[in-house]
Amino acid sequence: MESDSYVKLARQTIESYIREGKVIALPEGLPGEMYTKKAGAFVSIHENGRLRGCIGTILSTTDCVGTEIIQNAISASTKDPRFNPITEDELDDLEINVDVLSEPEPIDSKDQLDVKRYGVIVSKGWKRGLLLPDLDGVDTVDEQIAIAKNKAGIWDDEDVKLERFEVIRHK
Repeated sequence: MESDSYVKLARQTIESYIREGKVIALPEGLPGEMYTKKAGAFVSIHENGRLRGCIGTILSTTDCVGTEIIQNAISASTKDPRFNPITEDELDDLEINVDVLSEPEPIDSKDQLDVKRYGVIVSKGWKRGLLLPDLDGVDTVDEQIAIAKNKAGIWDDEDVKLERFEVIRHK
């Protein structure tokens, strides 16, 4: 399957960084919105169907989504604390997704969530956890919230502020 420009940029970034230690410049010839749109983005890396790295930003931290993807692709491949950095031997086996996030919106209850459509952000004080939508093995809103709480270090029985967001997933 042919990858789109978002995934190609993430792959090119990862390969350059792992092979040569170089951060690529934002290339020419990408869709216009990749130069002009500001948005949070997550880069998810799988190897043989298993998660190998996933790092992203909820809101834009750079001047455009293209640069956001470059930064998060490097972080997902080398700085995800759950995994060792990706090695050159693994590059050919990687499956990469890029999720571009909509602006998060506060919600009043979990009834306003749908695990297939919305990602969730849970907050309690300075603790904050996020889970992307439409993930394999996450079938209910309660599971989605529990996983996000766990990622944030928030106890199951603690009340949290909820936000939701949508993504455009690029494969």
